[in-house]
Amino acid sequence: MKRSEINRQIEEAKNLLEASKMTLPPFAYWSPADWKTKGHECDEIRDCMLGWDITDFGSGRFDQVGLVVFTVRNGHPTLPQYGVKTYCEKIIIMKPGQHCPMHFHWSKTEDIINRCGGNLVFKIYNGTSDEKLADTDVTVSLDGVQKTFPAGAEVVLGPGESMTVPAFLYHEFWAQDGGGTLVAGEVSKVNDDNCDNRFLEPAGRFPEIEEDCPPVHYLCTEYPPAE
Repeated sequence: MKRSEINRQIEEAKNLLEASKMTLPPFAYWSPADWKTKGHECDEIRDCMLGWDITDFGSGRFDQVGLVVFTVRNGHPTLPQYGVKTYCEKIIIMKPGQHCPMHFHWSKTEDIINRCGGNLVFKIYNGTSDEKLADTDVTVSLDGVQKTFPAGAEVVLGPGESMTVPAFLYHEFWAQDGGGTLVAGEVSKVNDDNCDNRFLEPAGRFPEIEEDCPPVHYLCTEYPPAE
C-alpha cells in the first residue's frame, strides 16, 4: 500500500468515528514528532501493538480486500508485565463490499459486534484436521443465542448484532453492499496478529508500504523504541 493511501484511510476513519460520537484514546492522534518525546512509559502501546492497523492483506486491492483497524486495548501473549490483561478490544471499519479473507485463529476467541453503518455478513465453516473447510453444520452464538447453519452459510448481522467466533472456526466477513461504511467492534482474548491467524489462502497480515509521502500517524507495527 502507498503511505498516502494509509494516511487517507486514517483521516477518513477519524472523521467517521468523530461523526459517530466515538472518541479514540489520545495516542490515536500522536504524530511521528510526538513519538520522539515518548519514553518507556509508553512501552505498553509499543509492545502490545495498540493503535492504527491498516491492511490490504497483501492483495494490492484495499477497496476489495482490506480493513481499517484501531486496537484500543490488548495484552501480550508472552510478556509477563502485561499478563493481567487477558483481553483485547478493536474498532474495525469497512466500506461496502470490502472483505476480510477467510481465516481462523489458533488461540483467540472473539466477539465481532456490528456497531453501526450497515450490515455485516459472515461466511462460516468448521475446519478439518488438515485445515481445510469442513462440510458440516456450524453452531455459533449470536448475541447469546445458539444457532446452527449449514457449512458456508452467510450470516447477516444488522447494527447492534454480534457473533462469537471461537478458535478454529473459519470465517470471512464483509460490509454488505448497499449500506454505508460499517463500524464494527471486536472483543476478544489477547490478540497476536504475528502468529495467530491461519488464512485459507496465502495472505499477508500487514502490508508492504510504498513510502510516497511521510506518515501522519505510525501504524502499530512502526513505533520507534524509547530512547
